[in-house]
Amino acid sequence: MKRFWKDVTGHMSYALYAAKSGLKSEVANSYLNWIWWVLEPFCFMLIYSFVFGTLFNAKEEHFGLFIFIGLTAWDFFQRNLIQSVKMLKNNKSIVTKVYIPKFILLISRMLFNGYKMLISFGIVVIMMIYYRVAITPYILCIIPILIVLFTLCFAFMTHLMHYGVYVQDLTNVTTIGLRMIFYMTGIFYNIETKLPGKYVGILMKGNPMALILSSLRKSILYGQMPDFKWLFIWFAISIIIAILGVRKIYKNENSYVKVI
Repeated sequence: MKRFWKDVTGHMSYALYAAKSGLKSEVANSYLNWIWWVLEPFCFMLIYSFVFGTLFNAKEEHFGLFIFIGLTAWDFFQRNLIQSVKMLKNNKSIVTKVYIPKFILLISRMLFNGYKMLISFGIVVIMMIYYRVAITPYILCIIPILIVLFTLCFAFMTHLMHYGVYVQDLTNVTTIGLRMIFYMTGIFYNIETKLPGKYVGILMKGNPMALILSSLRKSILYGQMPDFKWLFIWFAISIIIAILGVRKIYKNENSYVKVI
């Protein structure tokens, strides 16, 4: 772990620079620039609000805001995991020429996607004002919730990046798996009220993203205390998974260059 922290502190400036450069290059040839980072989840929110709010007559209070919070966190999670699979291959020009701890590329990508997510959460505040949702002290709970989300993403990304070097079809498998989890996470419905009680506990405890989304909505939308017990449990699990992933990367990082 000493080596890990040394590498993180020593290469954090590169991670920040790479994330900043990536953000600039992504919008360099776009007419709307960074507005797309907000427009995309906002449009999906409108689509889901129409389909489930109008056609399926969803009764969730402040349904548009309910969906937007879920989409914002899910989009961050999904993008990180999918992009991590081909992280080394997409950065072949860097990895094969200079030494850099490979997980620094993951941290840079998380900063890249995290910046987009923070912009979307700024829109959440505007929507709260529009819907006249009361801002309570519980909104501060989003800080530890997001820490759990970042840790969870990093943990899964380390393993996906490693196996992505050797398994060509892992991107397709990951995409299909995330699509299945998407419908089990409660993006456009409330797990705690829509499902039978015997399934709620299983999904909320066994699916960390369902727990995180529910926790965000409780702290932002409903002014309630999230389930910190299970958030801490998943934080601890994520730490263990991340340690195993980082060790795997350190052990195999020399072979990555030969394979890619």
